[in-house]
Amino acid sequence: MDESYAAVDLGSNSFHMIVANLIDGQLQVIDRMKEMVRLAAGLNDQQELSKESMQQALECLQRFGQRIRQVPHLNVRAVGTNTLRQARNGSEFLTKAHAALGHPIEIIAGREEARLIYSGVAHSLYDEVHKRLVIDIGGGSTELIIGRGFDTFYMESLYMGCVNVGQRFFEDGKIKAKRMRKAVLFAMQELESLEAAYKKMGWDYALGSSGTIMSIGEVLREQGWCDSGITADALTRLMDTLIAIGDSAAINFTGLPDRRKPVFASGVAILVGVFEALKLDKMEISEGALREGLLYDLIGREHDEDIRDNTILAVVQRYSVDVEQAQRVRKAAENFFVQVKDDWGLNKKTDLKLLSWAALIHEIGLSIAHNQYHRHGAYLVGNSDLAGFSRQEQMKLALLVRCHRRKFPLEEFETFPASMRITLIRLCILLRLAVVLYRSRPNDSLPEIKINVENNKVNLHFPPGWFEQHPLTLVDLMTEQGFLQTADFKLMFDE
Repeated sequence: MDESYAAVDLGSNSFHMIVANLIDGQLQVIDRMKEMVRLAAGLNDQQELSKESMQQALECLQRFGQRIRQVPHLNVRAVGTNTLRQARNGSEFLTKAHAALGHPIEIIAGREEARLIYSGVAHSLYDEVHKRLVIDIGGGSTELIIGRGFDTFYMESLYMGCVNVGQRFFEDGKIKAKRMRKAVLFAMQELESLEAAYKKMGWDYALGSSGTIMSIGEVLREQGWCDSGITADALTRLMDTLIAIGDSAAINFTGLPDRRKPVFASGVAILVGVFEALKLDKMEISEGALREGLLYDLIGREHDEDIRDNTILAVVQRYSVDVEQAQRVRKAAENFFVQVKDDWGLNKKTDLKLLSWAALIHEIGLSIAHNQYHRHGAYLVGNSDLAGFSRQEQMKLALLVRCHRRKFPLEEFETFPASMRITLIRLCILLRLAVVLYRSRPNDSLPEIKINVENNKVNLHFPPGWFEQHPLTLVDLMTEQGFLQTADFKLMFDE
């Protein structure tokens, strides 16, 4: 049976959507939509999105939402990039954007954006032999990745894109030689910190992806300056021609849409800076980019090839987690989940994953110090680059790690929307109970423990005589009873 999938990319310059069917394990693209929203241009000096820019973005998302109304909800993933990472009033926009699109918007970190871009390129142009340098110039950031096949060696995201560089150097649309050189030098300065490491790693050829680079390539072909891809000489010629034209409004290249003209010179300046800094002679162009990477990532999640599982295992290894204890807690938490999921309205795919991951890494803070290790662990989870995770997912995971022991800090949950809050509190309670029952780190497994719930009441049923043999656990449960009471949950237990 065919399955439909959709990926939505809320970029700083353009919003993109791709819809595809999965047929016999292969993706067949059935629709693409793109609108140049220029969201980054709506950021003011206080890093707040203007009402006008938000309204334009929401109208675009409503159109996208209508197109994907028939796609299964779990088969849609929408992500926001640099501008939404920067926006101080981003949460206000995200709430409205969710309503407009009909799906939540995840914010991804720069390196996660780079990983997904590379995945999209790798799936579009697979090459398991050669090392590729992939460059993607967006509206608010530029990603540079070195990889081979589907594996990445270096990933970086720099805060320079065609919109913010355009605002800085070409705000009035005038293209002068001095401004162009300043913009090129700015790009080279941004690249300075990674230049040596990237050159040392090396690559066999360079690939460019997404709108800015594709537009430059299209103009060079139309002008007859390049047969394919982008060469350093052709790029220099294009830059000189833009300086001679002198004004963005006067640009009239065949194949260049009017809405891209205001950010075209800044995109060229960034690419010239990349070519000069990394000593590139030529770059090929890839059709695949972030949205294709999103699709393949989403399909992997639905078919038990979730990169987030591998990321959690890597975290377990990095922080020398007691794997046996982590697995014991995970197993107990999952057992409780299965028993209460219907009564508490929990989702087996999304909520169980989150609970399992939290159980596996709840003790990573011990690698820093035993005292307050739950706080240390939450900091590590919330501030690490975790491949496959959005910012919101990391915050949820960090919250569960933070709240798995000691006092129940109900105020920590207030930062999440009300619709999400009760689910997180319930998952946290299941994790806390599993941790309490395995606090003494016993080698033998727990007996069968029944759990039933009714709203804010939690009942645990133990085998007869179990508390006599485990008096310390009984005391721990009584302590936990007091902690949960502050969260307005009533914990009861009997034999």
